[in-house]
Amino acid sequence: MKVTKYVITSSESDILPSDIAMKIYGSKYDVSVKETCFGVMVNGEEEVVNALVKDIRALDPAGIFIKDRGFPPGDPRRCRGHRGGGARPGFYMIESESKMLPMISRALASSGEVFPIPEKKKKPLLPSRLEEIVKEGLS
Repeated sequence: MKVTKYVITSSESDILPSDIAMKIYGSKYDVSVKETCFGVMVNGEEEVVNALVKDIRALDPAGIFIKDRGFPPGDPRRCRGHRGGGARPGFYMIESESKMLPMISRALASSGEVFPIPEKKKKPLLPSRLEEIVKEGLS
């Protein structure tokens, strides 16, 4: 069965989408590739795509992320050329997800040391503030 996967790079990764595309073009894998602004789309037989994705993730395990896509590249239901232009449905979701990737990358690459979060000390409620709250609630 054919599948399509996004290979998305973190903005903090040293690996660029073009580097990934060139690695795929020079590989033994029989897949189609479409480079995008945030990574590449890879389309092919499931076993082949999964093996390729595993090889690509090895380049930067904390900075390269994989996401399934329900449609192959150029599918008329998603392709801007067939829909009259504009952003592809789902683009804004990937855009917002990609903004979180640097934080996720840093967490994955960290040594695992967890620093304690200092507790906020609660100040007692002043009687004057309590009176204000009661007056606001009654009015």
